[in-house]
Amino acid sequence: METNRKIVTRFAPSPTGYMHIGGVRTALFAWAFARKMGGTFILRFEDTDKEREVDGSMEHIIESLHWLGIEWDEGPDINGPHAPYIQSKRLDSYKKWAQVLVEKGRAYADPYTKEELEEFRKLSEMEGRPFLYRNHRPENPPVWDGTQPLRLKVENVRKMVWNDVVRGELSAGEEALDDFVLIKSDGYPTYNFAHIIDDYEMGVTHIMRADEFISSTPKFLSIYEALEIKRPEFVTLPPILAAGGQKKLGKRDGAKDILEYRNEGYLPQAMMNFLAYIGWNPGDEREILTPAEFIEAFSLEKIQRSGGGYNIDKLNWINREHIKRLSLQEQEENILKYFSDSIKSESEFSIDRLNHLAPLILERIEKFGDVKTMADRGELDYFFEVPEIALDKLNFKETESIETKKHLESLKKIFEIITETDWIMDSIKNATMAYADTLPKRGIILHPLRYSLSGAEHSPDPFTIASIIGKEETLFRIENALKLL
Repeated sequence: METNRKIVTRFAPSPTGYMHIGGVRTALFAWAFARKMGGTFILRFEDTDKEREVDGSMEHIIESLHWLGIEWDEGPDINGPHAPYIQSKRLDSYKKWAQVLVEKGRAYADPYTKEELEEFRKLSEMEGRPFLYRNHRPENPPVWDGTQPLRLKVENVRKMVWNDVVRGELSAGEEALDDFVLIKSDGYPTYNFAHIIDDYEMGVTHIMRADEFISSTPKFLSIYEALEIKRPEFVTLPPILAAGGQKKLGKRDGAKDILEYRNEGYLPQAMMNFLAYIGWNPGDEREILTPAEFIEAFSLEKIQRSGGGYNIDKLNWINREHIKRLSLQEQEENILKYFSDSIKSESEFSIDRLNHLAPLILERIEKFGDVKTMADRGELDYFFEVPEIALDKLNFKETESIETKKHLESLKKIFEIITETDWIMDSIKNATMAYADTLPKRGIILHPLRYSLSGAEHSPDPFTIASIIGKEETLFRIENALKLL
């Protein structure tokens, strides 16, 4: 791999919709390589297909990359020495280079109508041979005036061989070469032509790309040859595979817009870590990497040839590990984001209570969006408001209410003796269990205590709840249950 020149990479998406994780990974690898090599990373938009362009897509892509922490040195929002960075604003450049090809005799105006081209195709089909435009190349094409499609004239039809940094030597037969369109009749360039001009003018040295571009590479090479310019290095990334590894990941397999993961409460550093390991690994036993550690470990040689699997369980595990690395303040701030306004407005809600509740929540979530799920199911309500309880659910199995009342009163007196300073889970548990062990079954006291505090059929143990809501609130809720008994 050449390293004696400044490395320049780019991410050049089309603004045609949401950001698939495959595109994000391409941006991630291009960014990481530029950062590792002290080079330049460029963001550029390829918007020449106006029929497929989606309003707001450029802004959406920029927001997605910013969320992940992928920043660029040149781009449409910050400019740079190679501005503009939107293809529809670079039409003069494409026309200039197209004219170079015309003057070299390597491009010509396409004089045929759609109907004539369709007749050529039908003739090829009848003769049982593939349709190749070069077999119908006009002998005296008109002067190109920009209103007709401009096609490349492929002179040296041959087997094409090239090297890919990841895949090694690749090749394609003569059938891959034809006189394809460079500039459409509407004045916009095709992708095959525009990205080559952009990369050359912006000094791009390495192109990270999906494997779907391998079949088009002979076309790219023929343009480099015709213009007599040096091509960048091709770095073909492995496909991202759906679960089972039999096909590429698609929407039906769980692929989502990258910002949906943000909305679900995944951490950007976890998503970056997850995507980095799809088709790459650092070559050691590490599975959790910070962005800085990823850049430090990144190299093109460690990119795999074979496809990498998309595994949501792996993402969830990685996200949990990154949550653990957050400071306590960061953990609590993220939890607070997903609390509903109704919980925050409760009279018993306080940051202090959140501090006590956070460890319990963190044990039960894989992503911060799970906090909202817990809240929506009412699993957090009893930490901030006195629960509604029913008499028929207070007693343990066949225990009589009079017996339950007696044991709750006894436990309440034990709790009253515990000082505020000693009101921690271990002290509460030790005191409760010491009393429970005097009974025929521990559930005789543990069940009504837990239900009195939570009002829920399923909840954490009563010691945890009591330690979170505090001594005064615990005694109040026990008294509330005693009134029913």
